[in-house]
Amino acid sequence: MKQLLEVLGFLALVQGVGGLVSELADWNWGLVHRFSFFDGYELFASIALLVLSGALFAAAESQKPG
Repeated sequence: MKQLLEVLGFLALVQGVGGLVSELADWNWGLVHRFSFFDGYELFASIALLVLSGALFAAAESQKPG
């Protein structure tokens, strides 16, 4: 379970950073730009992904090893 949370946290981190970079550099990269219901809110969705990744990493660290 710990490894699953870490992988999901890493994916959320990559997509959040990619969304921020693409929003600020005007690139078209990442999953945030592919969904039409995020139109106009890409920056906020990317920040939410970064917060989610932090929460997933914290949850992974609270799990017992093994």
